[in-house]
Parts: sequence; C-alpha cells; structure tokens
Amino acid sequence: MNPFEALKLATIKDYIGHWQTVTEEQLASCLPGEWQVPDKLRESMHYSLMAGGKRLRPVLVYAAAEAAGGSPEAARYAANAIEMIHTYSLIHDDLPAMDNDDFRRGKPTNHKVFGDAMAILAGDALLTHAFYSITQAGRAGGVPAETVLDMLEELSVYAGARGMVGGQAADILGEQGTTGKEQLEFIHTHKTADLIVFSLKAGGRTAGASPAQLKALEIYGYSIGLAFQIQDDILDITGDESKLGKPLHSDEASQKVTYPYLYGLEESRRKVEELTQAGKQAVLEAQFADPRRLLELADYLVQREF
Repeated sequence: MNPFEALKLATIKDYIGHWQTVTEEQLASCLPGEWQVPDKLRESMHYSLMAGGKRLRPVLVYAAAEAAGGSPEAARYAANAIEMIHTYSLIHDDLPAMDNDDFRRGKPTNHKVFGDAMAILAGDALLTHAFYSITQAGRAGGVPAETVLDMLEELSVYAGARGMVGGQAADILGEQGTTGKEQLEFIHTHKTADLIVFSLKAGGRTAGASPAQLKALEIYGYSIGLAFQIQDDILDITGDESKLGKPLHSDEASQKVTYPYLYGLEESRRKVEELTQAGKQAVLEAQFADPRRLLELADYLVQREF
C-alpha cells in the first residue's frame, strides 16, 4: 500500500508527525558511512540536522507529492535536500557575524559547540550535500532525469542570491527606521517563502504535476510562506518562550524590522488570514488529485504556537 493511503485517516498533527519521523530517520544516515569525512565535521553536521524542529519543508514536499498523485519514495530525496538547505542556513544565521545567537531550539548553537570554523564548514557541507540528494531522486527514486534537472535548477535559484541568500542579505542590511514595507516583504518573500515554494514544486514535480498545478503550488507557497513568517513575527511578541525555544522580543532586541513593528499586531493577524485563504484558493482551483493535506497544512500553520 502507498504510505499516503495508510495515512488517509490520520489527523493533520499525526500526518505531520509521521513525516517528521520519516525525515529524521533518513537524515540520520544521509551522509554515507563509507565516505571518508573528518569525524568532527560529520558530528557538526549531524548535531544541527538532528536538533529537532518542525520539519515543515519536508512535510510540504510530501503533501505536494500526495496532492499530485505521486509517491513518498520519489519525493524523499527532495524532502531531505530541503531540510539540509534549511539547516545550513540556520547554522550560518546563528554565527557571530550574522545573528550571533547562543541557542537554537533550546540547545547551544552549532558554533558554540564546535567553533565558528567548523560551523561554517558544516553549513557548507550540508548545502552541497543537498544537491547530491536531489540527484538521488533520479538514480534511486525513479524520477526522470529532465525532472531532476528542473529540481536542481530551481534549488539553485530559490536557495541562492535570487532567493534565500538574497533575502538574508536584505535582512542584514535592513534596520528599524529605514526599512519600509516593500523591503520587508522582499525579505520575508525570499528569506522564508522561497524555500517553501521550492519544497512544494519539488514534491509536485516528482509526481508529474502539470504546469498549471506547479503554478498553483507556487502561489500557495508564496502565500503560506509569507503568512508563516508573519506568524513568526507575531509569536516573537505574543508566544510562549518554552515552546518557541528562544526569548520573546528577540527581533526587537536585534533591531529587526517585522510586520508587527510596521503594521501592528491586529493588521498582521489579518494579513496572515488573508494570505492563508489566497493560498488555499489557488490549490482548490488547480484540480489536484488529493489536495486535502495542503489545505489542512495552511490552516495548521495559522494556528500554530511555535
């Protein structure tokens, strides 16, 4: 039985939990044991990969593949790859030259355990290993070579200077008092939403999604990706520190520009709801085989507390 079929009756929390567990099991052995890798580098990569987290992006890969009638086996390599990219970005974000954070998800950040140099190298290694993982979608997952090429191209775009890295650069350059609404949307769109869009389109591609469906996944991804980041901004003010794994008001302390800073809490909440509905509508109009999980995930992200 296709694992998607086995999860038909699962609640959305159980669905997320299942793919979180699957992802963590795969990430634990993603670096081949026979490869000659310095022990400290391997330990540093593993430390951050296995440090927990929502595993949202891999879950979205699987949900998009399911919506388009695909299989988890074909989607798993893209799911693993995007979590490597996300993890590398967090390792580098935490460095003294960036956000200078001592803790991530309640644990000491990578550079606090392994030192700045090894943390940088662990991030570099995870970034490059993500592209290796995508190639395995073709070699081991049965995804057509042309589709793998499309995925590699999109990952380089969405994760690079045009995408996440560009968003991070804009975030560093921005500050309270000078960053306006357009710049803030640019930061959130690229720093956060681009990797979510890649996750969805990669999952759809492994399932043979049509161009119209891929476009719908892109609209959905940008909508929920921006909503996700605005919700993060809100939770930084109103959330529970024990659930967030970081102090409240950390954005304010680091002089970051956020949606609540520019728009206020109520308008930020309204924007989250508006974006969520826009994303769901795009999915509903795209004639997917089974879009239920994408719709449920959109609602779940609005209601989350961490």
